[in-house]
Amino acid sequence: MKVLSTLEPLQRRNLLVLFATGLLFWSSLGSLLPTIPTYIKDIGGSDRELGIVIGAFAVGLLMSRRWVGNLTDRRGRKLVLILGALVAAIAPIGFIFVKSIPLLVILRAFHGISIAAFTTGYSALVVDLSPPHQQGEIIGYMSLVTPVGIAIGPAIGGLLQASFGYTPLFLFSAAIAIVSLLGCRQIQEPSLPENLSTAPTDANSEKFWLLLLSPRLYVPTIVLLLIGVSFGGLHAFVPLLLREAQVALNAGWFYAVGAIASFSFRIFIGRASDVHGRGIFITLSLIGYAIAMLMIALATTSTTFILGAFLEGAASGTLMPIIIALISDRSSAEERGRVFSLGVSGLDVGIAIGGGIFGFVAESMGYQGIFLICTALSIVALIFFATLSSKDLSHSLRFALGKEQDIYALKSKS
Repeated sequence: MKVLSTLEPLQRRNLLVLFATGLLFWSSLGSLLPTIPTYIKDIGGSDRELGIVIGAFAVGLLMSRRWVGNLTDRRGRKLVLILGALVAAIAPIGFIFVKSIPLLVILRAFHGISIAAFTTGYSALVVDLSPPHQQGEIIGYMSLVTPVGIAIGPAIGGLLQASFGYTPLFLFSAAIAIVSLLGCRQIQEPSLPENLSTAPTDANSEKFWLLLLSPRLYVPTIVLLLIGVSFGGLHAFVPLLLREAQVALNAGWFYAVGAIASFSFRIFIGRASDVHGRGIFITLSLIGYAIAMLMIALATTSTTFILGAFLEGAASGTLMPIIIALISDRSSAEERGRVFSLGVSGLDVGIAIGGGIFGFVAESMGYQGIFLICTALSIVALIFFATLSSKDLSHSLRFALGKEQDIYALKSKS
């Protein structure tokens, strides 16, 4: 990261420590991805109960997101960052002792608070610590902690569980979260502006939700909702699909390959979308996601599962940053916080719904049926985006194919 050499020593130190804490945090969460579903099944949980437990994570994340945002502005970024790492350290310890499905639902909802808190504090601190003329580049580099952590964590977690069992895995997840917590304490936070900490928090509650009806926002939100449902199914049921198919592939490697693909595409995709437009890359990512879900549904060999994982990672690594860029294009600085909160909540709700719904689907259609439904949802998202992303069908198709600029982008109206 050559850009770091141009920063003041204190800025550079803070950003490097922040990057390390983020990498440890996501590795902690990632280490549980391939193992929580099998753990729930191994303690006697049904497919329906598995879906509810997995979905509870996103429910906790969603319900705490707005409260965490207010706390970030009122009490500071570092406090919220520490809160996220602390929850990530406590929750895995609970898995050692909790064997009851209702208590696991509560524990997973509590664990979901960690992402809401950590990601909010992390993102705000990155912006606070970055010079305005270098924010885009620095934010791009600092966002790599998620795919890298999700690549490292599942690989280590899957191997730990396979070699030593669940308890060492949960202790490992807690331990690296504790190291992340210690790193958070070393960050020197810039002073919080007085007018920010005293700002009213819920005065615009009604307008906040009405934003969702805006044609510039509801399409990307629904796309994220549909993909979020598929994402929830992917992370809850891939380990069980592998077990059912009797494929000799550790689920940790599946998630690691997906994360590596996501990381690889994130490096260059943002700059490419600045040149060729957002629409074509969203379209290609949705096509890729549909193909990936179909490959996973029909896979019978390790090679096919790995190819499906790579394609899913490439598709999600393209979709997420470009959707965020699209939402940014369509919002002003004064409303961007509320717009991002609403848009990304589509993904949170989708993950929560996916976990619960697919628990019932698994009982009637099997694990393969889950991913066939995910394929259909990805196709619906593609059709929705291609036909409704602009003011009418013709403009929508042209925008989705990269033949026309985004009419809702504020910069295109200047």
